[in-house]
Amino acid sequence: MNNPNANQQTERFWFLRRPMQVMADVVVLSAAFVVAYLPTFNIQLGEFYFQTVINQLPFVVFVQFSSLFLVGAYSIIWRYVSLEDIKAFLKAALLSGAVLLGFRLSLSFTEFSNWQVPISVILIDTLLGFGGLLGLRVVRRFFYELGEKRRFAGPRRRIKRKATLFVGAGRIGAIAVKDILGRSDTEFEVRGFVDDDRRKVGGSVNGIKVLGTTDDLSRLVDEMNVEQVVIAIDQAQGKEIRRILDVCREIPVKARIVPSLHEIVHGHVQVSRIRDVGIEDLLGREPVELDDKNLHEFLSGKVVMVTGAGGSIGSELARQVTQFSPKLLLLVERAEYMLFQTDRELAKDYSETRFVPLIADVGDEPRMREIFAEYGPEVVFHAAAHKHVPLMESNPSEAIKNNIFATRLIGELAGEFETKDFVLISTDKAVNPTSIMGASKRIAEIVLQSLNNRFGTNFMAVRFGNVLGSAGSVVPIFREQIRNGEAITVTHPEMTRYFMTIPEASQLVMQAGALGKGGEIFILDMGEPVKILDLAEDMIRLSGLEPYEDIDIVFTGIRSGEKLFEELEITGEDLLKTQHPKIFIGKIAEYDEATVNKMLAEFKTAVEDRDPDSIRSLFNAFLPEATITENIAKAPVPAEKKALSAGSAVGGLETQSTTD
Repeated sequence: MNNPNANQQTERFWFLRRPMQVMADVVVLSAAFVVAYLPTFNIQLGEFYFQTVINQLPFVVFVQFSSLFLVGAYSIIWRYVSLEDIKAFLKAALLSGAVLLGFRLSLSFTEFSNWQVPISVILIDTLLGFGGLLGLRVVRRFFYELGEKRRFAGPRRRIKRKATLFVGAGRIGAIAVKDILGRSDTEFEVRGFVDDDRRKVGGSVNGIKVLGTTDDLSRLVDEMNVEQVVIAIDQAQGKEIRRILDVCREIPVKARIVPSLHEIVHGHVQVSRIRDVGIEDLLGREPVELDDKNLHEFLSGKVVMVTGAGGSIGSELARQVTQFSPKLLLLVERAEYMLFQTDRELAKDYSETRFVPLIADVGDEPRMREIFAEYGPEVVFHAAAHKHVPLMESNPSEAIKNNIFATRLIGELAGEFETKDFVLISTDKAVNPTSIMGASKRIAEIVLQSLNNRFGTNFMAVRFGNVLGSAGSVVPIFREQIRNGEAITVTHPEMTRYFMTIPEASQLVMQAGALGKGGEIFILDMGEPVKILDLAEDMIRLSGLEPYEDIDIVFTGIRSGEKLFEELEITGEDLLKTQHPKIFIGKIAEYDEATVNKMLAEFKTAVEDRDPDSIRSLFNAFLPEATITENIAKAPVPAEKKALSAGSAVGGLETQSTTD
């Protein structure tokens, strides 16, 4: 374990860690001061010159070193020195120059005459000294990069390089190409940039020319025998990436992408991070900006519980929570293998966080009461739920037990044990629900609002749409179908859904929890809806295949409980803004406690009787906005897009992932 006191001592005596650097800096600063005095004496060296220089040199170098230390110049790692780091040296130069100038103008000529450096010498010395320090670091970096190239060189590391064009001559393209040029173990032979900013055309970045715009891609690929194109546009929108992919597909040439700087810690892009374009890139959503201060206040030093911790959202919530230094993280999950996987990952990648894996069913009152009594969670993220629409249509009693009654149980225990904040993961399918799953989550929201009036705990719910890549959702299912060469099954050509990545959804859930005061139903900004058909076609193309030629798309028709379009707010109700631009509060009417109790009692009876028809009737009775029916007729499908193949027997699958 690291000793923080030892680290502080090392920081305090920074010159002990870098003796060679300090000695070199002393030599440079001393030489600069000696040279700066020469013009003053018309380069005629006499006794007075030597005496003056010797008397003033220690004082001047002390002031300059103190300035470097105060601005943090010695915390900069010389091998990574950049233009940004020049600011520190400029600050140190101005600070030391100001101090020396102050001594020159304010001290008496008798007592401190030895410290009065002429103004011309101060100016020349500052320019030469700090310029020399920067030059020294640039030279060291040059030799470091030269050594790195030699280290990576050699017969065992030589690989065939592919001629590559980079799309985007901005900061991310510049960083990526600079990284490539600094290594010899890379597959990329950079032939040039293309950029749609015509002002950049003809210029160069890191010695690599900007050869044209994306309109010139086809010509450049042909003339220069380019084998691949790398998209290096920071925070590019999905439409822009799709346009470039379409151009590359027509040429044809392989397209890859550099993740945005937001994805890569501290903006250090590594060649190994250049990857194939993924479906997430085509969504093109802006990265989530978090209020870290608010989240630290919400989570730091707290006992945090995540239910459904083995699922896609639950496990990602656990990962995100670790970044805010909780006192203890409780992972509640009933599926042993899923909990094992989450436990194993956290132990490997987040070992500094103390966490406890707990196998438990959120509907098991004795077990959950035991957990609350032993650990006393202060913040609860309730992500455990049944989420799959078709399965819940066939198993309505299980949806009631897990999504409604288990939520009430966990909520009541949170109130009883004085949990401070309770966040329910809800879904856009709770808006005007047509499915058992959506209606059960809407009832869970109502129960939560009722609990907020009974207990001191801040109860809140967060609604969002479908999550890309979560267990059982559309993206992994489509990938499996493509991998197996099967026809992709889509329920309807006009079906649309809102999408969000798992990290984005988890981050916004935490942020909403930090903003909540109790009783709110937060609604996340999901961006623009995406057609499931477009998603399927994009995934086929990203696999290097053509839809309807290499892989069929089969339309199976809307099933019971499904909608063509999802909604994020109830019609006629307003949304209130919060301090976060992607989080809103739905002004949704609450139910009185008597109605909630009656509702739960009747649902309990229907579940005990295992009466699915009664359950459906109760949803329609207690939720005026709900339309829960036995079956929904399949919508007609355009004949030109309906594939009649052996693969049509595969069941239609749409994305339904909201919680796990």
